[in-house]
Amino acid sequence: MGSRSSEGNSQEEAGPHTELYARLNVSPSASAEEIRKAFLNLSGVAHPDKHLDPELKDAATENFRQIVEAYDVLNNEEKRQIYDIYGMEGLKSGLELGPHLNKVEELKEQLEKLKRHKEQEKVLAHGPASMTLVAKLSLPSYLDGHGIIRRMQMYSEVQSHMSKRNMISVSGNFLVSGNRGDGYANVLLRHQVSPFAHVDFMATAGLRSLIGLQASCQLSNHSKATSGLTVSLGDGSVNLSNTWTRQLSETSFGDIQLVLGTESAITAGWKKKEEKTSAAGEVKFGTGYFGASAHYTHRFSENSHCRIAGNIGSALYLEIGGGRRISDSSFVRLVYNIGIEGILWRFELHRGSQKLLIPVLLSRDLDPIVATGAFMVPSSLYFLLKKFVLKPYYLRRQKQKALEKKEVSLNQIRKARDAAKKAQKLLQNVSNRKKNKEVEKDGLVITKAIYGNLRAARGTEEHLEVDDDVASLILDVTLPLNFLVTNSRLELHKGIKKSGIMGFCDPCPGEPSQLLVEYTFKGKNYKVVVDDYDLLRIPNETHRI
Repeated sequence: MGSRSSEGNSQEEAGPHTELYARLNVSPSASAEEIRKAFLNLSGVAHPDKHLDPELKDAATENFRQIVEAYDVLNNEEKRQIYDIYGMEGLKSGLELGPHLNKVEELKEQLEKLKRHKEQEKVLAHGPASMTLVAKLSLPSYLDGHGIIRRMQMYSEVQSHMSKRNMISVSGNFLVSGNRGDGYANVLLRHQVSPFAHVDFMATAGLRSLIGLQASCQLSNHSKATSGLTVSLGDGSVNLSNTWTRQLSETSFGDIQLVLGTESAITAGWKKKEEKTSAAGEVKFGTGYFGASAHYTHRFSENSHCRIAGNIGSALYLEIGGGRRISDSSFVRLVYNIGIEGILWRFELHRGSQKLLIPVLLSRDLDPIVATGAFMVPSSLYFLLKKFVLKPYYLRRQKQKALEKKEVSLNQIRKARDAAKKAQKLLQNVSNRKKNKEVEKDGLVITKAIYGNLRAARGTEEHLEVDDDVASLILDVTLPLNFLVTNSRLELHKGIKKSGIMGFCDPCPGEPSQLLVEYTFKGKNYKVVVDDYDLLRIPNETHRI
């Protein structure tokens, strides 16, 4: 009877970076000699100079490039070690093993630091100008015959890289409250001393002019320290600050800040962010001052969330709110706030790095009826809008996006299939010669090989029907497997996704793939089905039909 392999059964057993091994069909533990032999075997059929047909020559050029790329990495001990840990990303980082990085652990730590630094660089280099506009409205003031706008505030910041190591940030804040106005302008120059340390020079002009210097250093993968000095140009007062940040777990961070001077204070903070929840808290002690704040956010789905926050100190309040995403880069939020200032709503619109905040004071008094109504009315309106307007709209939009995504995926699969068929044409002559030799000596001959989502295909594994629908889920790989037969033996290594083998492709991305192989050996028939990352070693007597 046919057999189903049980040598491995899941992607979890695969190594993190195995694509280059799949290109050469070698094991991640292959020796340098095995890698060299595999390269010579494949490069012999894929070299562009061996093909006169223009279409085949183009296919050969691309396949030969991929084979050479795999060989250049796997044949170099240092590059191979970096690839095994961090894949092609590690190789492109430019780090190499040497006197300063002679252990895998040291290399991994250095690559982690460099990755974080490059992510920060990317954000700073391409970050658009940010702006926050606050318009504070007062309903009691309007009912008393005064203006409804109590305060307007605008904050804006622009960042730009002057060179690889130098960045400038210009920001400003303008505030108008009644007949009074206030504002300041701030300039920050940052010099990157190394990938893990930078120095900031800052100057602020306005009602309170300051100059300052700040240095930050990444002490390890999990900790960072920042020290700063600011001097007031008005009264000459000096403040020193030190901040220590530590990663407490995979999802949480803690920090402590100590300020010495005219504004002496100590602040302790904590942040935690998981897939569906995030929380933060802060406690601050200062000269004649104590304050504490906390907030908790829960995401019900990709598009909606709720938020609870509170503050004790100079401002005492409790707020509850919820928000919903209205586009890929925008979301809205409505917050209910009750505290010593009174009862208010706050409307928020966030689009990228732009924010519009509109707090509306409903009552200066903590009236129970107003407090209950201010909470219930918007909540009821939101649930009605969600059920009859927002939800139908998002369902229609998600359906449209799914159709567009499916079309893009189908185009990618078509291109991958075409590339696989062209690669099979490159292998065809050598594959047929190998097959004929195996037939002559009654050796190993692959009679049928199908790769893809066999479970979704119509029929059973024993009677697989290949119609148009099934053909979109599977790929005939009989020819490339016959090419890989050597001395009546064939081995596809454990832990390597088979779609990376020359002449293969993934016909159903995101779906579980299997390989069905029917073959003959010494006049007997065999059949086996293996999962995508399983070891296949044939002939094997347990596969006999």
